[in-house]
Amino acid sequence: MSVSGKTAIVTGAGSVRGIGRATAHALAAVGWNIAVFDIDDVNAKEAATEIAERHSVQALGLGCDITDESSVERALAAIETALPPAGALVNNAGVTSPIPFLEVDAEEWDRVFAVNVRGSFNITRRVVPGMAQRGFGRVVFLSSVSAERGGGVFGGVAYSAAKAAQLGFARALARESGQYGITVNAVAPGLIDTDITAGKLTPERKAELIAGVPVGRNGTVHDVADLITYLCREESGYITGVTYDVNGGAHIH
Repeated sequence: MSVSGKTAIVTGAGSVRGIGRATAHALAAVGWNIAVFDIDDVNAKEAATEIAERHSVQALGLGCDITDESSVERALAAIETALPPAGALVNNAGVTSPIPFLEVDAEEWDRVFAVNVRGSFNITRRVVPGMAQRGFGRVVFLSSVSAERGGGVFGGVAYSAAKAAQLGFARALARESGQYGITVNAVAPGLIDTDITAGKLTPERKAELIAGVPVGRNGTVHDVADLITYLCREESGYITGVTYDVNGGAHIH
């Protein structure tokens, strides 16, 4: 059951300063082989090369649009022949949207749900059956504190609604898949220093947000990646259907 004989798929792991790449590195550091899926094929391949060289594991980077079922099928077919079976799936790929509800249109709403919800569905529905067949699986969804507190950090209504949908997805899937040795959990980060928010928050707004964080700082990608890695351990098999907050105490409920 060693993780060295399994592959962890991390979607949206191409961004250099993103949670996805940090998570892929953290998983590789404890022995997982890694499949990096990203809309940017060049970034995906660069990330995989970096991971393989740094951690001496197998890693493959593939351009994949998770909103496109055929793209997902091609990417999964490629890793099935090149890497060990999938033992973990981290649904990290996502898009944010700060547009206020009175200004959001149907096209923007659908775009946000296409990536965050339908995209997660497209890949999860294809990966989980194999996990069930093998009797082991770890699925982690990257939700957001916006789903719990109703926005107010960076994302607007569309983003908050989509990230809340992921929480329901994770909990219901946890109920159904536990009998197969699969755990499903969600992580809800608060303000994390990534490319998504870089340059989009004024210094005043960022200072205001950090002032409301009991630990006195914004989060790092490693704060989130370490937790995801913990949830993917074989030893974490009795933890499922849970949402873990990573927000420095900014949202305590």
